[in-house]
Amino acid sequence: MTQFATAPDGVRIAYDDVGEGHAVVLIHGFGANRLQNWRAPGWYDTLLGAGYRVIALDCRGHGESDKPHDVAAYDEKKMIGDVMAVMKAAPVGHAFIMGYSMGGYMTVRLLNTNPSLARRAVVGGVGGVYFTRDNEWRVMIADAIAAGPDASLESAEERMFQAFANQPGKDAVALAACMRAPRQVLTAAELRAIKTPVLVVCGGEDQVSGPPEPLAEAFAHGRAVVIPKRDHMLTVGDKLYKKAVLEFLAE
Repeated sequence: MTQFATAPDGVRIAYDDVGEGHAVVLIHGFGANRLQNWRAPGWYDTLLGAGYRVIALDCRGHGESDKPHDVAAYDEKKMIGDVMAVMKAAPVGHAFIMGYSMGGYMTVRLLNTNPSLARRAVVGGVGGVYFTRDNEWRVMIADAIAAGPDASLESAEERMFQAFANQPGKDAVALAACMRAPRQVLTAAELRAIKTPVLVVCGGEDQVSGPPEPLAEAFAHGRAVVIPKRDHMLTVGDKLYKKAVLEFLAE
């Protein structure tokens, strides 16, 4: 049964809280939701079967959570605050945290601002592009989403994000606002100051994330895993990804 936490600005955040044991907080990717990103690819079953408690949220603008249309509502600090609101409501004060794609970026930021919340962290679907993807790129993708499914777009990347954000049941206006909100890339010194052990996982064919090694090497205690022959969409459900995560959490 869906539960809800309320963020400081009043936005309702939907989440699941199932199982017992050490908690694993799951943060999905852009345009997805907790069910599409985590339950459908088997992560709930994998983690529950290994004896973990699963806490998976729908980020604002996604899934069953509220979907404001104001760009300011998707400020990075507010989105990180949503994760903290869910952890407080659960309640859990210290958890394993795993984010994929957008959720991976959020996980990195959470490690920077609130490191005490994380026992260990997994950053999936974010690699070398962390250092090169700027806010101009985000505006380009937001414009593509807002243009609608019938618009003629130049790049395959624009078309991919547009199609995903315009799937039935999704709020493309809210998703465009989320994408349009600026994000901060941490400096080398800020990443090195993160002492939490971090596993960075990317598909070998993932052109959206780039290779995991540059980001993993930036952390004080980072480790990279490449999932062969998988792109951005297929990596998340791969059995090798799950195996690597279970081994990492058990250390």
